[in-house]
Amino acid sequence: MELVGALFPHLHGVVVDRVVLAESSVHVEARCVVSAASCPSCRGTSVRVHSRYRRRLADLAIAGRRVLIRLMVRRFFCTDASCDRKIFAEQSGLASRYARRTQLAGGVLETIALALGGRPGARMTDALEVPVNRMTLLRIIRRIPDRPVQAPEVLGVDDFAIKKGQNYATILLDMATHRPIDVLPDRSADAFADWLRQHPGVRVICRDRGGNYAIGARAGAPNAIQVADRYHLWANLGEAVEKTVLAHRACLHPPEPAAEEQPEPAPVQTALAPDGVRDVHGRERRLVTRTQERYAAVQTLLAQGKSLSAICRELNLERGTVRRFARAESLDELLFKATHRVTKLDPFKAYLIERWNHGQTDAAALFRELLEQGYRGGKLTVRRFLHQFRGHHHIPQPGPRPIKPRHATRWIMTRPDRLTDADRAYLRQIRDRCPELDRTAEYVRAFAVMMTGRQGGNLERWLTTIEGDDLPALRSLAIGMRRDQDAITNGLTLPHSSGAVEGAVTRAKAIKRAMYGRANLDLLRKRILAQH
Repeated sequence: MELVGALFPHLHGVVVDRVVLAESSVHVEARCVVSAASCPSCRGTSVRVHSRYRRRLADLAIAGRRVLIRLMVRRFFCTDASCDRKIFAEQSGLASRYARRTQLAGGVLETIALALGGRPGARMTDALEVPVNRMTLLRIIRRIPDRPVQAPEVLGVDDFAIKKGQNYATILLDMATHRPIDVLPDRSADAFADWLRQHPGVRVICRDRGGNYAIGARAGAPNAIQVADRYHLWANLGEAVEKTVLAHRACLHPPEPAAEEQPEPAPVQTALAPDGVRDVHGRERRLVTRTQERYAAVQTLLAQGKSLSAICRELNLERGTVRRFARAESLDELLFKATHRVTKLDPFKAYLIERWNHGQTDAAALFRELLEQGYRGGKLTVRRFLHQFRGHHHIPQPGPRPIKPRHATRWIMTRPDRLTDADRAYLRQIRDRCPELDRTAEYVRAFAVMMTGRQGGNLERWLTTIEGDDLPALRSLAIGMRRDQDAITNGLTLPHSSGAVEGAVTRAKAIKRAMYGRANLDLLRKRILAQH
């Protein structure tokens, strides 16, 4: 019996009469031993036994064998004449009413269901020798009672996509414990305001710069302090800096030498299109022409008041393409991206020119040499690049690779002490050549000091200075910040941040993707709220 007690420590209030070992299972015969039972309706105690019956309860496996407990349960007469219930069954505590498995096994299945969901959870239960159907696991999740929601002092709020571009939900977080406390079925201002009214007591609301949550917070908790997240502020500044760099991308490269200082031009290296763009077999020229035509068509339809969806249908273009042409600051921004595409061959062009000058003009042989050096592109790309050199015996090496706008943006947005010496030198040259980018870098440094030093009181002066400058992208950013200035000032002053909310959103997306979109929001909500 000591061994039985060690194997089944959770069998409280019952006596094990017999244990039968089968080939792949263990059968346990048990019975309740309490002398009296309480009626679930009137709570009266009874000792009058009406009858007996057996319950079959599945338990956790032992040594890879399934366990089945056959529990003898008694029915009792209710001795209270005024009670509507005449007989009732005793409860041993081993399992809940009407359950088919013990509470220990049910707790394990609940944990598996919350962690893995339906099909993956069912595969795990098969491995643990407590097999259940995937739908059973989903029912277990849905039966879990919701924890009572208490409004935290500091609330985090953000949205995540149920179906990207169509349906969105809202996740609410207790910023003290970093645990989700509720999930709303949409991201509307009214839904958020209603939740705040039903759960008073929120003092601080951490949010991104979305307008719906700002409106909902003002309506549902007018006395709460709204805090804009610093990460989103820095990301918005980075987007404005990138647009500014693209607008002044001509300053990224050193000026061409004067005409009298230029060396004798080498033999024709590439054919030049009339617009000055390199035209290898006309490919880049056709790309430029297509970009110009699409930009003109999209801008014309926008001027007529048509929506992006209507433009997509009329021009037979993807929505992302139309959005890119509609939001471009100018045609030059699109042409720069179209004619400065990075290819897999770029790191190997200097080597190809060197080998060509040494007499190796066989494209197939050069392609094999590139493969040995790690080239992963196609042979046709190499042939097209070498075709422009046919008929010339000496080709000058290309100059230094041009600085990419995204590199310049990264240099401006990075702390100076974290830049390499080379990057710091490049940035200094760019700032010396372009006063606009120099001022942009200064604005970024001032904002970084203000953000890391919690100097939100300097925001007004920073915005006023930018509004008086002639940098359109930064001025547009300043106008947007004016609409949410109080929350931004709080975000740059108070220690609160939405970082924990972003982490919760990432976990919610992982759960959603693991469910392959087959479950409703109620099931997803249960699994999100069960996160520890």
